[in-house]
Order: sequence, then structure tokens, then C-alpha cells
Amino acid sequence: MERIEKFSQLNELFLTYKSLFTEKQIEYFNYYYTLDYSYQEIADIYGVSRNAIFDALKKVEDNLYLYEENLQIIKRRNERKTLIEKYLETKDIKYLEALQRMDE
Repeated sequence: MERIEKFSQLNELFLTYKSLFTEKQIEYFNYYYTLDYSYQEIADIYGVSRNAIFDALKKVEDNLYLYEENLQIIKRRNERKTLIEKYLETKDIKYLEALQRMDE
């Protein structure tokens, strides 16, 4: 996966699951993925090792993928969006019915 694509995906996941992380994990993530700081720059700010930052961010990344795999919030949001768009294009009620069945 390209770096930009990966960062974009991780940011979308993070916006959805942010409340499941500690304040420190949120700060590390924002520095690295939003502000484009290096591991070393973040480590210098917090007075920890570069490896500590790497490990913390790896854990956040792994958990983001795990949360989405289990909860599927983004996947379901995208499916809803697609059904709504198809309905608006076609006015076919079957898309609204499919949308309704998603929440059963």
C-alpha cells in the first residue's frame, strides 16, 4: 500500500475510533500522521526513545485495523452511502429497502 493511501486510510479509521485510545496515543498519532513529524522528533518532544514511539504507533495502527475488522463501522457507513447514492440516481425503492435491512 502506498504511503499516502495508507495514511489516508489510517486517518479515516482514527477519526472513527479515536475515543478508544489514550491521550498519549492520540498525541503520537497526530504528530506522526497529521503533522508529519518523524519518530525521532516525537521522541525528542516526549523524552522517550524513537523505538517507544514506533512501538506505540504500531500498536495504534494494529488496533485500528482490528477495531474496523470487528466493528465494521466504516464499511457499513460506506455501504449505506452507496445505497443512498444508488437510490438518488435511480429512485428505485429496492435500495431503500436494502438500507433498512442493514440495521435489522
